[in-house]
Amino acid sequence: MRVSDIHTIELDGIDKIILKALMENSKIPVTNIAKQVGVSSTAIHQRIKKLEKAKLIEDPVTPLNYKLLGYKTTAYVGIFLEKSAQYKEAIKSMMKIPEIIEAHFTTGNYAIFIKILCKDNDHLMSVLRNEIQNIKGIERTETIISLEQSISRQIIP
Repeated sequence: MRVSDIHTIELDGIDKIILKALMENSKIPVTNIAKQVGVSSTAIHQRIKKLEKAKLIEDPVTPLNYKLLGYKTTAYVGIFLEKSAQYKEAIKSMMKIPEIIEAHFTTGNYAIFIKILCKDNDHLMSVLRNEIQNIKGIERTETIISLEQSISRQIIP
């Protein structure tokens, strides 16, 4: 790994193998990666620490199967604000709604685009009507319900 400037990192072949292995299985033993690469476990461990220090690898999060917890409806909601200056306050209010798992400040038609998980369509309608649409500054929303998540991955450098 080489830091070429403040904002970019250049990865070599070993770094890419390490990252691919960790993205496929974040719990993979360092010894398995070392065997795959043909270097010592210590060398792999040191490289992982460098990638973490450079903030390329962030704290690992274990993905949950939300359907097993009863969250069967995934929706995306485009949010129109009365004024774009209300963005920070709207986000602050949305942080209090646990069903919102992502929020993006966007270009185009929507000021904010969110991803929401709900138990069913009735739950989604309740969150929209009773929580999101009652946030000060939200003019209106447009909702898209996901029928199936066909791709879920990280980009491989």
